Amino acid sequence: MTDATLARVPGPEDYDEIAELIGDAFHSPPDPEAREVERGVFELERALLVRDGGALVAHAAAYTRALSVPGATVPAAHVTAVAVAATHRRRGLLTTLMRHQLREIHDAGREPVAVLWASEGRIYPRFGYGLAAQRLTMDCAATTELRLPEPASAAGTLRLDQPAACQLELARLYDRLRPDRPGWSSRDERWWRYVLSDPAGQRGGATARRVLRHDGPDGLDGYALFRTAQDWDAAGPKGQVRVDEVVAATPEAYLAIWRTLLSIDLTRRLSYFRGTVDEPLLRLVDEPRRLGAQLVDALWVRVVDVPAALAARRYATAVDVVIEVADPLLPENTGRWRLTGGPEGATCLRTDDIAELACDVRCLGELYLGGAGLTALAAAGRVRELRPGALAAAGPAFGWHRAPAAMEVF
Repeated sequence: MTDATLARVPGPEDYDEIAELIGDAFHSPPDPEAREVERGVFELERALLVRDGGALVAHAAAYTRALSVPGATVPAAHVTAVAVAATHRRRGLLTTLMRHQLREIHDAGREPVAVLWASEGRIYPRFGYGLAAQRLTMDCAATTELRLPEPASAAGTLRLDQPAACQLELARLYDRLRPDRPGWSSRDERWWRYVLSDPAGQRGGATARRVLRHDGPDGLDGYALFRTAQDWDAAGPKGQVRVDEVVAATPEAYLAIWRTLLSIDLTRRLSYFRGTVDEPLLRLVDEPRRLGAQLVDALWVRVVDVPAALAARRYATAVDVVIEVADPLLPENTGRWRLTGGPEGATCLRTDDIAELACDVRCLGELYLGGAGLTALAAAGRVRELRPGALAAAGPAFGWHRAPAAMEVF
C-alpha cells in the first residue's frame, strides 16, 4: 500500500495542479484558455485530493447543480474530474475517494442522488452507480443522400448568431423546457458561460461555434450549437458539420433546424454525439440507417438517500410496492422501503412489511430517470420478484413519457 493520504480543503493555489493531473489522466494536452474557462465553474470546496510525499496523485470533485428527473427537479452532486496518477494505480485510491465522497454527500443531506459520465462503464457500478440514461451517437457519412419532409408551413425564421450574443434567450428557452426532460442539468450564468465557451485549442481544426436559431411568433423556440470543418478530395467538397446541442420547443423548429444542418453547402458529413433514444430525427429522415446511429451509455446515477430520492421523483402510474434494497457502501439505505406514489407525488418510508421486489442500490439508479424498464432489469437478474405479479404491477410506474437525455458532459 501507498503512504498517500487524503488531503482536505484545497486552496486556489491547488487548481493548476489538479488541472494537470486531470489532463495527464485523460491524455489532454495543456490548454491555458480552456483551463481558465473551467476555473469559472470548478468548486474547490468539493474537491478531494490524495497526496503522496506532497505530490497530487488522485482527485475527485463534484458540482452543485440540479437534475431534472421524472416530474421534478432534485439537487444532485455532479461528480467530475475523477483521476488517479499512472504511478499510483491499483492502490485503492479510487475506492478511497469514491467511498469518502459518497459518505460526504449522504451526511450533508442536501443531494439525494449523484450523477456522472463514466470514462469506462466498468468502473462505477462497484460504487453503486447505475446506467440511467443512454444516448444516440450519429455519424452520418453522406448527408446528401438523406431527405426530410417539407415543412407544413413557414411559421418561423432561421438565422445564424454568435453564442454570447443570445445567451439570455438560449437560457430562457432551455429553462422553460428543462423540467420536462429527465437528465438535463440546471445552468446558472456561470454554467452558460462555460457551455458556450469556445477555446480555440479545442476546436479540432473546425470553425468557431455558431448558433443556428429558430424564431417563431413569440420569439426563440429552437436552437442548435454547431461548427463546421472543411475537407476536400479529388471529387470535390466533403466538409463536416459537428453538432453539439439541439433544443427545440416545437416540431416545426426541430424540423427546420435539422433540414438546415443536413444541407449546409460544401459539407457531406454530420456528427452528433448527444442524441436521445427517442430522437425525432430517426422518424423524419427517409433512410435512418444513413444516420449511423449507435446506442452508448451516458448518465450514471447513484441513489445516495433512498427514501429522499424515491419520494422526490414522480411516477407514470399509481404505485404501491415494498422494495428490499441492498447497499453495502451506505448501509442506511439497506432494508425494506414502501414506495407509494403516482403522477402527483410520492412517499417512501422504511417498513417491516414483507418485500415484494428486491434489488441493489445500483438498480435504483438505473430506474431513476425512467429510461430503464423494471421488467428488463428483472430479465437480466438485477431485480428479484418476491411476490408474483409485483413486476407487472409496479413496472409501468417507473417509466416516463420522455426518455432521459444527456445534454452535456460535465
